[in-house]
Amino acid sequence: MQPFDQIFSLSGKTALVAGASRGIGLSIAQALATAGAHTILAARSVDKLRERAAAITSAGHSAATLELDVTNSDSIRAAAASLDAVDILVNVSGTNLRKRFENYTRAEYDHLLATNLHGLVELTQLIGAKMIVRGKGGKVIFIGSLTSRMGLPYLSVYGITKGAVTQLTQGLAAEWGRYDIQVNCIAPGYIVTDLNRAMWQAPEMLQWLRGNQANPRLGRAEDIAPLAVFLSSKGSDYITGQVIPVDGGFTTTAVWPYEPA
Repeated sequence: MQPFDQIFSLSGKTALVAGASRGIGLSIAQALATAGAHTILAARSVDKLRERAAAITSAGHSAATLELDVTNSDSIRAAAASLDAVDILVNVSGTNLRKRFENYTRAEYDHLLATNLHGLVELTQLIGAKMIVRGKGGKVIFIGSLTSRMGLPYLSVYGITKGAVTQLTQGLAAEWGRYDIQVNCIAPGYIVTDLNRAMWQAPEMLQWLRGNQANPRLGRAEDIAPLAVFLSSKGSDYITGQVIPVDGGFTTTAVWPYEPA
């Protein structure tokens, strides 16, 4: 058996993180680089990416940037064509819009599906095809959501995309296992990001969380990154097709105010 530091090391690997300019994507990119991977930070915000990558390299790790707009097929194809060997693909790019279902416009619906699903499907097709031809296996990680497994109000269209990501994870795991490519999905719980920060300023929301979640605190982007590193490493070689919640126990536990005498 290999030493644990080798099993979990990403030295010699190249990782592409789609949606790495902030939040969960940035945290994952930083963690992958710290674990030894040459990490390519991809997003639309090239100036931000350069700052993030510079900070990673200043810390003694390896990072590069790549312009990528997951809503634009030309951008996706150009980005994929510019890359040769990608061992790890992490699909983080996404957006959200909370509305009553009957009030979503077609434009809003199309934008959510383009950003959270269609673009990542195309990117995964292109990068996955290269992994298969290269013949050295690989890791694909999707970022799902609580809505990958359960319904929440005012997130119906977002939930469509995250439910689809779950099924794509399982389908690709079945299809690509023969090529030694593992495909898994991380389903974050209530993680504070720029997309939901304002919502969690309300005291009643925090009070509700404390009454409904085993770990009563909000999550942070850094809570997701360690699992992404594990799923990128040799330690996860026999794990595929899984949707793994990182949610403080929200989807698996219930708490109540009762205390025994």
